[in-house]
Order: sequence, then C-alpha cells, then structure tokens
Amino acid sequence: MRILVCGAGGQVGRELVERAAGFGLEVLAPARAQLDIAKPEQVTAAMRQRPGLIINAAAYTHVDNAESHSEQAYAVNRDGARNLAEAADHAGIPLFHISTDYVFSGEANHPYTESDETGPTGVYGASKLAGEEAILACLPAHLILRTSWVYGVHGHNFVKTMLRLARQRDALGVVSDQIGCPTQAGTIAAVLLELARRHAAGAELTWGVYHYSGAPACSWYDFAVEIFRQGEGAGLLGRQPTVSPIATAQYPTPARRPAWSVLDCSRFESTFGLKLHAWQDDLADVIATLQQQEQRSVARERSFRA
Repeated sequence: MRILVCGAGGQVGRELVERAAGFGLEVLAPARAQLDIAKPEQVTAAMRQRPGLIINAAAYTHVDNAESHSEQAYAVNRDGARNLAEAADHAGIPLFHISTDYVFSGEANHPYTESDETGPTGVYGASKLAGEEAILACLPAHLILRTSWVYGVHGHNFVKTMLRLARQRDALGVVSDQIGCPTQAGTIAAVLLELARRHAAGAELTWGVYHYSGAPACSWYDFAVEIFRQGEGAGLLGRQPTVSPIATAQYPTPARRPAWSVLDCSRFESTFGLKLHAWQDDLADVIATLQQQEQRSVARERSFRA
C-alpha cells in the first residue's frame, strides 16, 4: 500500500519517510512546493497517484507567529485538514492526522482524556481544533492523534535549541511551571506506520480521536536538565551550563502556553496494544544520532583539511 505523507519535510514527516520501508509500506512524499494542503488543486493532483491512506504531518506550528498570522495558521491547520479529509472521503481511504495538546486550556489538574472539554487559549490551538472538527464533519475513517512537546533529530525543536544554547552560554533559565510529556518524532512516526501496516494487512482499526505522548510528565526545566546530562555524556557539550528554574511570567511570549499539557493515553494503549515510550530512553536515541552526525561532520572536515 502506498501512503501519501503530507508535511514530509517536517520533524514527523521526515521520520515517516525514512521508516516506512521498515513497515513494508511505500511512501509518496511530495515537497511542500508540490503539495500545499491549503490549496485544494494541489491535494487533488496528489490524489491522482492513488494512495491507499493519507498521513497528515503538515501544520502551521509556529505558536507565537500564529497570533499575528492567524489567516495562514487557519489556512493550513483548518482548511488544509478539511481538504485532505474531503479528498480521502472521495477516494474511500482513511486519514491519519496529527493534532496537539494545545486544543486544551492547560488549566486541568488531571491528565486530559479525549472526551475532556477543549478550550484553546491561542490561535495555534484554536486552528488545530478547527482542523479536527473539519475532519470529524466529513470523514468517518479518521484517526486523529493528539500529541505533545515533539522533538527529534530533524528540524527545530527544544532538544536541539537547548544543546545549541548550552554551547553559547554558561547559565540558562528554563521554565519550570509548565508540565507536559516530551514525545519523540520518530516514535510518533513508528506508531502511525504500525497502524498503517495493520490497515494495509486488512485489520479493522477503531477510528476516532486518540492521545499519544511520551511518559512520564515533566517540566521544561526537568527536560532541559536531562538533555544537558545526556548531551555532556555524549560529548555534545563542552560542559553543562548552570540551569535555573524560572516561572512562565519571567519568559513572556506572544502566545500563552498551557501550564498543564499531560495527556491520558490509556485509550490508545488499550485499543491498539501499543505502549508509551519513556521519553528519557527516546531522548537517548536522539542524542546518540546527533552524536553520530557530529562525528561524521568532524571527520569530513578533517578529511577536507587534509
């Protein structure tokens, strides 16, 4: 079965493309110049390749910029999702769609379940929720996967930012009063590909909205401390910087971040029999890959100089 991957250049999209063959799946991965999901005519053109399933990893994800560029955010996150859902419905195929913890207000005191009331506090979360609603309105065969705090080897993310800053500064302040669950992009890709593999093999999937993230919950400060510990052990840092916990109020941003982004993933686990990954272990895999990349880069530079 061929899978159409939208957003193939992003964190999760690149992992989907790189890992698909390991699940016995063929990938159609047009670049954004060929497939802007906000443009119905480009979606229609992509569907001429007759995929058996769509995985949407495309999104407008710049949370702060969304506040001043709401039209762009809604064009991709709502209208793009609708375009894909309508195309999937017309073709009689399913759509897997990645969503976010930002659909919630972040004011809960318990892990969010799929049935909890939504209440996004910014444009990014509101546009992603609108995308979910657009899919629900027109496509029964959907799997919407809400996740949180995505990081990985590719693209821009918290792990790579922290490693870069650690090389530039002796001391850092990191927010400690926002709690969530770091989730590795490669792990998200792997669970989606496994479900795609099952669908291709004829298994009947239970469609709906699901939560999937790493575990356990932690703060950004806790996450940063572990990044620096593992990064130093892998030789990615000269030395660990001094890290201080700070409050959200000390780091103002245009968009409000949820204080509580912990997702209850028990429905996903019980439905599909796929367990959550410990984010510390997944982080170790990312650190190891970044270490290998740096070693290859150093070797190439030495070879060039020689």
